Amino acid sequence: MLLSPAFANSNEHKHAHNNDVTPLELIVYKTPTCGCCKKWITHIEDKGIVAHSKDFRNIGNIKTKYGIKPNYRSCHTAVSRNGFAFEGHVPAKFIQKFLSEEHPNAIGLSVPAMPVGSPGMEVGDRFMSYNVLILFKDGTSKVYAEVKAYEEQF
Repeated sequence: MLLSPAFANSNEHKHAHNNDVTPLELIVYKTPTCGCCKKWITHIEDKGIVAHSKDFRNIGNIKTKYGIKPNYRSCHTAVSRNGFAFEGHVPAKFIQKFLSEEHPNAIGLSVPAMPVGSPGMEVGDRFMSYNVLILFKDGTSKVYAEVKAYEEQF
């Protein structure tokens, strides 16, 4: 797996420790015109995550580079300093939790598609329950978290 030059000096998939003084940073790969991606970036920044946005016209190549299979894809892909990918509208709290745990065979988390009411996909008070999936290097996944109510995202 190749890392972005911004994180080139980092160890791939190194376990994140809670006592790190370095703030959690993500590079967010998105298309230039995606409004919901911008709203999701605001969500993670509001929760203390530093986001570095990079616009790409062909975002599919980025997803392939980080091992995101087509059935797990969404509109944007964020990558942590230690090489984990966060696909789609994953709530910040699950990114932070995931990075505080050991996941030796995982490539990251995904919220496939774009569920209404997920961070960045707010439409009034509408909410559609969804699963946050943990993605593994062998292409499989399992449910990491079930989000059944809007409040469970925060």
